[in-house]
Amino acid sequence: MKKAPSYETQALREFAEVLHGRRTIDQFLQTPVPGGLVREAIEAATWAPNHHVTEPWTFYLLGKNTVAACLDLVRDIVTRKKDARAAEFKASKWAEKPGWLVVTCRRSDDALREREDYAACSAAIQNLMLYLWKAGVGSKWTTGDITRDPRFRDIIGIGDDEMVVALLWYGYPKITPDQSRKPVGDVLVERP
Repeated sequence: MKKAPSYETQALREFAEVLHGRRTIDQFLQTPVPGGLVREAIEAATWAPNHHVTEPWTFYLLGKNTVAACLDLVRDIVTRKKDARAAEFKASKWAEKPGWLVVTCRRSDDALREREDYAACSAAIQNLMLYLWKAGVGSKWTTGDITRDPRFRDIIGIGDDEMVVALLWYGYPKITPDQSRKPVGDVLVERP
């Protein structure tokens, strides 16, 4: 008779460390992240579960000119919402983000499929962030005002058949914040 494998392994403990250790990073060193590593992380992202293997995601890696246009856009958005001083402050903070990646999801006329595809894209983003974290690279997933502005779509070249799921900033962490989670007993409901 075959014995069930033990779930207590070094590999599982190391994997749990990556999951528990990942943090949202807001301040980055200005050390560039190798392009090959980013591409490997995107490849890892594409192994996320996706219903009917729709692979509904597109990843847009933003270069300097596109980032500059995004910074101009955020200046305009914040100036209209608050004032020019706040806009310049936000744009200067964003200009410090070393890596920019936009993830979109293909739209569908079928509401259920669109929901499933959006969930798949979210899982892909988590794969990507965990892969980068294991390599010592932090990230921040944002869905702020800029991602809903039609001008952002134009700057990136996003088609009408796509919706923005994330603007991801990535780089080597300058500061890694502490964080905690509720105990499992507070979030788990067991039914007979």
